[in-house]
Amino acid sequence: MLFLLGGNDKKARKAEAAQTENLERVRELFLSGRFPVVTTDGVEDRRIGRVLGLVACRGYDSDETFFGMAARAVNKGAQAIVGYQENVAFHPDGSKYFSCYGTAVQFCRDEKDGGNGSGPLRLQA
Repeated sequence: MLFLLGGNDKKARKAEAAQTENLERVRELFLSGRFPVVTTDGVEDRRIGRVLGLVACRGYDSDETFFGMAARAVNKGAQAIVGYQENVAFHPDGSKYFSCYGTAVQFCRDEKDGGNGSGPLRLQA
């Protein structure tokens, strides 16, 4: 019985490690300016070529929530998030619950780009 109950522990730890690694990669992309997240409906000097859909994340840690949302967008092949919004719910026990959401998009291939950055960003698993 013990074998049956503990069999998924190794898989869960591996999945958690992969998720943490993805969040770190997305954090690096965002902080280096290579993955814009904006509250407006577009990014200056870039045309949106494809809308990939809504991405959202919720949780008790603001950084993990924000970068979790961004990681979901990158995993869809997005190059940016437009229309970003966030919400914080304050609970009577003093805890905060964060919600972040926006629209994942890819840019058009333009002569301005020179082919740089026009392909989708992908995270390696």
